[in-house]
Order: sequence, then structure tokens, then C-alpha cells
Amino acid sequence: MLQPEESAAFQKTILDYYRMYGRQFPWRETADAYEILVSEMMLQQTQTERVMPKYTAWLERFPTAQSLADASLSDVLAQWSGLGYNRRARFLQEACRIVCSRYGGVFPSDAESLDALPGVGPYTARAVAAFAFGLPEVFIETNIRSVFIFFFFKDRDAVSDKEILPLIEQTLLRENPRIWYYALMDYGAELKKKVHNPNRKSRHYTKQPSFAGSLRQARGAVLRSLVHSGSASLAAIAEAEHIEYERIAAAAEALLAERLIADNGGIYTIRE
Repeated sequence: MLQPEESAAFQKTILDYYRMYGRQFPWRETADAYEILVSEMMLQQTQTERVMPKYTAWLERFPTAQSLADASLSDVLAQWSGLGYNRRARFLQEACRIVCSRYGGVFPSDAESLDALPGVGPYTARAVAAFAFGLPEVFIETNIRSVFIFFFFKDRDAVSDKEILPLIEQTLLRENPRIWYYALMDYGAELKKKVHNPNRKSRHYTKQPSFAGSLRQARGAVLRSLVHSGSASLAAIAEAEHIEYERIAAAAEALLAERLIADNGGIYTIRE
């Protein structure tokens, strides 16, 4: 448990940094829950620099939850191309379809209802509640984790999120959680440039495997090929993408299970 003066000093350090060096992103200029959900889904496991142009283009093509709900999956995946983890695009569309059918196109503000939407999960639900509705939710992501490990666990390894979450709650700027979390994220992003990544001291830290030669690469190749061609055999995809057939077949099996593609007697298409 932090003393009040410790919490106040920590808040001042983070907010002073943000006032001087806070970053600007298009999703920080809106309180629209749909636009914020789009950004949060895109930012999962994807670098900010790659997200920014895709985010802007996405909202030009799908400016509302209803426009995304009404789109074809092929169009959705074409717009998502380049971000990876394509099931996020389908989850986002499914979430918008539920919001449009169940809530009249208006996103619920409570984290529990948001968490129940496809592909959202505890972190994203609480982030949307905080950023779109100003609710003082408690959540953690990689940059926030870095900040708390750096300040409060300097001499520890294998720090768990369960140890960090109470500190996040104690230091939360309840009158403006939106600005507070932006400030934490920006401070954490800067920390990683100046010190050895504090997240390496987290119990949950894992190094992302190489993309080249991975199943993820093959999955992207299958979807990219089908978006462009409309339909193709796995052998044709393997030849066109210069990826061994076995890896293309494994990728296709996973994509079938996730309902992203369909098998029509050995000819594959994007599922609608």
C-alpha cells in the first residue's frame, strides 16, 4: 500500500512528463466508442507506427459500427491487410454486428457488457470504458506494466500483474482516467528507449517469435491470396506465395476453424 504522498509524487512525475512530451494519435482526439475500439483492436500486438495509416483508412471505409457490420468479410480483410492477426478483424465486425442488433448501434459503457463482445476481452473492455466514457477502470498493458515495474519493483524479477494491479488502482487519476492512462503509456514507451526493457522483469514476459517461416506468415499469405483472387486451391496459393505446401495447408486448417475461409471441394474462398 502506497502512502498518499508517494502516490501524489508518482502522479506528478508521470503527468509532468505527459504535459511536456505527450504523443498525439488520431484515436486520442475522439471519445467515440467505435473509433476507440477500432484502435484498441488494431494496436493489439501491432506497432503504433503501422497502425496509424491503417486506422485512418479504416475509418474512411467504415466510419460507423453499422457500416462495418454491413460489409463483406472479404472487404473487411482487405482493409485489415498488413496488420496481421486477421481474426481480430472478424471479431471487430462481429462485435459491431452485436452492438447494432442488440444496442441499436450505441456501444454500452460498462466494461462487463463490452467484455462480452467477440474478441474484446478484459483489457480492451476496460480501455474502451476509460477512453470513450471516462470511467475509472483498472487495467494493464505493456507500457503501463513497464512504468510500474520501473518505479516500484526495481530490485525484483518475475513480477506478476496481480502485484501491479493494486498499485494501478491506488494511483489512478479518477477524475481523468483517460489522460492518466495516456500519460502512463507514453512514459512507458519512452522508458523502453532509455533503459533495459522493464517488462523483461515481468512474470508474463515472452519474446515474440520470428514472423518469417511462421504459421502466422502462412495464414496471412492464404488470406491475402484469397482476398485478391477470390478463390484458389492451396497448391496455387503455395506456389504464388513461395511458401511450402505443408505450411499453407496448416494455415488453411486454422483459418477454417476460425471461420475466416471456406473450403468448396478443394477451392478456398473468404467465408461470408
